[in-house]
Amino acid sequence: MTDFGVDASLYPRTAAGFQYAEDVLSGKIPACRWVRLACERHKKDLERQLDPNWPYRFDPDRSEDVLDFIELMPHTKGKWAAKRLLIELEGWQCYFVGSIFGWIHKETGFRRYREARLKVPRKNGKSAMAAGIGNYMLTADNEHGAEVYSGATNRKQALEVFKPAKLMAKKRSDFCQHYGVRIFENSLTTKTDGVFEPLIGDPGDGGSPSCAIVDEYHEHKSDKLYDTMKTGMGAREQPLMLVITTAGTDTSGPCFLSFEELKNVLEGVIEDEELFGLIYTIDKGDDWTDPAVLRKANPNFGVSASADYLEGEQAKAVRTPRNRARFQTKHLNIWVSAKDAYFDMENWQKQADPDLQIPAGADVVCYGASDMGNKWDLTAHVRIWRAEIEGKAHYYVKSPNFFLPETTAELPEKKAYHQWVDRGFITVTDGNIIDYSRIFDEVEANHSECPYERIGYDSWNATQFAQQVQDELQIEIVEILQRVNFLSEPMKWIQAFLKDGRLHHDGKTCLPL
Repeated sequence: MTDFGVDASLYPRTAAGFQYAEDVLSGKIPACRWVRLACERHKKDLERQLDPNWPYRFDPDRSEDVLDFIELMPHTKGKWAAKRLLIELEGWQCYFVGSIFGWIHKETGFRRYREARLKVPRKNGKSAMAAGIGNYMLTADNEHGAEVYSGATNRKQALEVFKPAKLMAKKRSDFCQHYGVRIFENSLTTKTDGVFEPLIGDPGDGGSPSCAIVDEYHEHKSDKLYDTMKTGMGAREQPLMLVITTAGTDTSGPCFLSFEELKNVLEGVIEDEELFGLIYTIDKGDDWTDPAVLRKANPNFGVSASADYLEGEQAKAVRTPRNRARFQTKHLNIWVSAKDAYFDMENWQKQADPDLQIPAGADVVCYGASDMGNKWDLTAHVRIWRAEIEGKAHYYVKSPNFFLPETTAELPEKKAYHQWVDRGFITVTDGNIIDYSRIFDEVEANHSECPYERIGYDSWNATQFAQQVQDELQIEIVEILQRVNFLSEPMKWIQAFLKDGRLHHDGKTCLPL
C-alpha cells in the first residue's frame, strides 16, 4: 500500500506510478519544478476526492486496465524488439498514463482529462507509449466507431506513432483476432468500425476523433491541425487529445504557448480540471553542463535514453557551441529562440524580473531603439537604461512598447499576438496599418519622463518617423544598418552581459523574439 492509498498487490502498475509521484515529492527522484507541481496536484486531488462535492475520483481499475493493455504490446525497435520483449512501462509512464485514464467523473464515469500534454526530450519512449495508447483507444475504450489519428506536419513524423502501433498489431495476432483489427498500409480498422490513421498537415473538417495524438507539436507553425481535431471531438463523450513533443525553436508558435498554459495550470494561476500534463526539463539556475541534470530532464535515463549517449552529446555541446542549441532543445527540453540561436531562452529568462526597477542617479542614461515593421506587422520601440554599479556597466530594459494594427492582431493564426495583447504586452492601433503617430506619442511621453540620450533606428520604413523625432523632440537619431559589421559586436556584448548578469529585463514574453 502506497502513502497515496493504492494497493500494490491488486494494482501493481498503478501503484508504481503513485510511487513515482511520491519519490519525486520526497526528492528521491530528481525532477524539475513542473514535474513536482504535477505530482503535488495529483496528491492534493487524491485528498479532494474525499469531498462529496468535488466531482472527480480516482479509479485504479480504469488505470490498471490501460497499463495492462500497453504492457501486452511488443517492442518494435532496438534490442528489445530483437528479443521479442513486451513493453515494460517505467514509473513515470505509469504515472502519466494512469493519471490520464484513472481520474473519472463520479457521476458519469467518463474520464476527467480530455487533454494530456507531455513535453519530454528525445529517446525517452514517448512514441511507443503513445502508440500503445492509440491502440487502446482504437479497440478497448468501448467507443463504437472510434477514430484515432496520429497528426503531424509531415508524413515521416505522423508515422512515428502510427508505424509502431501498426507493428504492434502485426506482432500480436491474438490482439487482432480479439478486436477484429485489420491492418492496411495506412490504417488500422476494427470490427466495430474503428479506424486509426496517420494525419498530415491541414486535415480539413469532417472527422470525429475519439483520440487525437499530436506529435512533435513544436514543429507546427499554426494550430490548425490541433484545432480541427479538438473541435471535431464535440460528439464524443470522453475524447482524448494527446500532445507529445520536445522543446523547439519557435517561441511564438502554438506549442510554446500551450505549454506555458500548462505551467499556469500547474501553478494554480489557471483552473482547468480537464487538462493534465508533464514537462520534463531542467530548472532555472541549473548548470546545463553538469551531467547530474541529465537525469532530471530525461525520465528514461539509463533505459531508452542511454547514459553514455546523453553524456557524450552533452560533452560535444560543451566543446562546440554549434551543437549547443540542438543539445539543449532535444535533450534538456530548453526552448531556444532560433535553430542557430546566439543565446538560449533559459539564459535570457534567468535575468527576468517582473518587479524590475531602474536605478536612480545622475549617471543613469536612457537610450531608445525603434524598429518599424511592415505597415501591417509588429513594430517596436524599446528603452534601455545604462547605470554604473560597482564600477561595471549594467543595462536595464523595462516596459518595451510593441504595436500592431487591429486587423493583424485579430488573425486566428496569430495566437501568440492574442495572448500578448491580453497581457498588455502589445498595443493595438486602429485599422489595418500601423499608426506611426501612436509610436511618436509614446516616444514623446517617454522623453518627458526620462530624456533620451539618443535613439537608434532601422531606416526601413522609419525615415519620416526618425525625422519627426529629431526635428520636434530634438533627440539625436542614429541609423543602425542591418548588416553584420554593425550588429556582430553588439550581439557579442549582449551575450557577455547576459552571462555576467548585467543585462536585466522585466520578462515580457515577446521581447526577445
